[in-house]
Amino acid sequence: MIRPAWDTDSFTEFDELTSILDKASNQLDVRVVSEVRAGARAFPLVTASLGSSDPQAPAIGFFGGVHGLERIGTQLVLEYLKALLERLEWDDLLAAQLQSIRLIFFPIVNPGGMFLNTRANPNGVDLMRNAPQNAEGRVPFLAGGQRIGPWLPWYRGRANATMEAESMALLDVVKQELMSRPLSFAVDCHSGFGWDDSIWFPYARTDRQMMHLPEMYLLKTMFERAHPHHGYAFEPQSHQYRLHGDLWDYAYDATTPPNIFLPMTLELGSWRWIRKNPRQLFSRLGIFNPVKAHRTRRVLRRHVSFLDFLTRAAFASSRWLPRDDVRASVLERASAHWQRPATR
Repeated sequence: MIRPAWDTDSFTEFDELTSILDKASNQLDVRVVSEVRAGARAFPLVTASLGSSDPQAPAIGFFGGVHGLERIGTQLVLEYLKALLERLEWDDLLAAQLQSIRLIFFPIVNPGGMFLNTRANPNGVDLMRNAPQNAEGRVPFLAGGQRIGPWLPWYRGRANATMEAESMALLDVVKQELMSRPLSFAVDCHSGFGWDDSIWFPYARTDRQMMHLPEMYLLKTMFERAHPHHGYAFEPQSHQYRLHGDLWDYAYDATTPPNIFLPMTLELGSWRWIRKNPRQLFSRLGIFNPVKAHRTRRVLRRHVSFLDFLTRAAFASSRWLPRDDVRASVLERASAHWQRPATR
């Protein structure tokens, strides 16, 4: 049981996480990374891990709830964790796979914001604008990150201030569990941008290409061949817009070679849900989450194939990671595929 004798006021996703951890206490390694407060209420920042204990084993981190209004991302991470635990009761192939890889779940990065129904954390800071680096060139007004004040959206926090507890907790998990390994992935589940679902990767702050573009290109290519009708836009985030303070840019740049850390953001396009049910615009949560139960179920079903693909790619990494003799040609193809847009 992770919940101490705090105020019992809570929210559905946190209660579900607590229930999962209680029921699977003998299967999961649970870690309380930090604690945050929302008014008089306190919430732990909790991770749950399973799989290989070898610190050199490939690993995948599944993150959700960085923005408190985007509950569907947390629900997707929780649903996937529950499905894996159920499969471990009978799935020998999954059990064998987990002997060689490690899975880390951080489903609710911003419980205070989720409890208060705000995008930002209880201090009014947008966690995905909270890292110290600045973008190169122009960013969208406000949406690219602003330091005017927390009364406006997309507030980065004060210049030169310590990062928020939630941001530091996420980076601590990434540093301890992912960046320290020869190969690791992260998938951070969000919602709210565009008509279609997207998979974004660094950089968000610049149009320059990431060092591991060949590895990301091969991931994309393998996924498309295995799932040719997936429908994702798979691209650097800067192809859509640039922003200050992206936590995944910060973590990626902090990874020490030769370790390979490939962070991805799974951005669920909520405009499609709004088009089908325009009344959602009158609900703060409706802008970022499907309201109809059948649409929620559809979202939770649709993305499992991508999450499962990442676990298989991590397990079989020796078969697809590009070696020195072919990496240059893969880089050439990747660079041509993700050319910088001609206009901004």
